[in-house]
Amino acid sequence: MPIIHLETIINKNKTVVFDMARSIDLHKLSMRSTNEEVISDKTTGLLGLNETVIWRAKHFGIYQNLTSKITEMDPPHSFTDEMVKGAFKSFKHIHVFEELNTESTLMKDVFEFEAPLGILGITANKLFLKKYMKRLLMRRNKVLKKYCEMNS
Repeated sequence: MPIIHLETIINKNKTVVFDMARSIDLHKLSMRSTNEEVISDKTTGLLGLNETVIWRAKHFGIYQNLTSKITEMDPPHSFTDEMVKGAFKSFKHIHVFEELNTESTLMKDVFEFEAPLGILGITANKLFLKKYMKRLLMRRNKVLKKYCEMNS
């Protein structure tokens, strides 16, 4: 199962970064390139424990729906979202926030996923899928950092 580890230093306090990372609005903004939109009842604001959201986005030229649920939350230290329904066989995204000082946060992402289709999925992971997912997460983190830091 592929696992992506990312670390991003954001010059903002941990509580603000934690909240911004749960923002539906900021997520939509960071995923403009995939035409991502929310098609569930909750379309704006912050996601909380046991809340689900259905995303519709275009990946590899195909529109896909993905239902994600916040399965764990320890404010403002961490939260986890997991796929409930979608194109992957499974995925789990753990978000961890560590205070470096009163105005800086180390945000850690651990993204585990499994592609569908057995050997075809394994081949896709090796050829392009892990790189593609890492780029999406890095783009998201860049936007998150920008918006956290510009609101100083």
